[in-house]
Amino acid sequence: MAQRPYVIDTMISAKQIAARVEELAQEIHDEFNGTDKLVVVGLLRGSFVFIADVVRELDLPVEVDFLEASSYGDSTESSREVRILKDLRGEIGGRDVLVVEDIVDTGFTLKHVVGLLKAKRPRKLKTIALLDKPSRREVNIRADWIGFEIPDEFVVGYGIDFAQRDRNLPHIGKVRFLDES
Repeated sequence: MAQRPYVIDTMISAKQIAARVEELAQEIHDEFNGTDKLVVVGLLRGSFVFIADVVRELDLPVEVDFLEASSYGDSTESSREVRILKDLRGEIGGRDVLVVEDIVDTGFTLKHVVGLLKAKRPRKLKTIALLDKPSRREVNIRADWIGFEIPDEFVVGYGIDFAQRDRNLPHIGKVRFLDES
């Protein structure tokens, strides 16, 4: 299937992202100060750039793990069916955990993942999302920290993809399809 032609308009610059990551890292540090080790769980694949930048800014002992969940596939719309494609390697029971998500849209993925991780009985579980689209929320969940609230636009860049493309952009860009008026 041929991909629809599109262009990408910058929505959030690399400089804005870097400044916000610094602020968020300070808030996370304040929340988890004194922890013996913070387990930072990145939701693959979209969060990999964000998680790398966040952990580099944290002045805490950190362990990184990943969980891969999918509700999009190659579509621009959530299927609302969350599949776990890769589970954690380590144990989180009794530990401090920070879940790092790229974008909270309908909320189905984050709600599913939080429920799954709470069942593993961490000492403390907090969430952070780079982007939040509250106008699209279908379930009652909100990340503890949010980088940027955005309107209902399909976005790419900074780890976020469209059919596995554009993850490498240093900024967040709005996808504009050329066959739409």
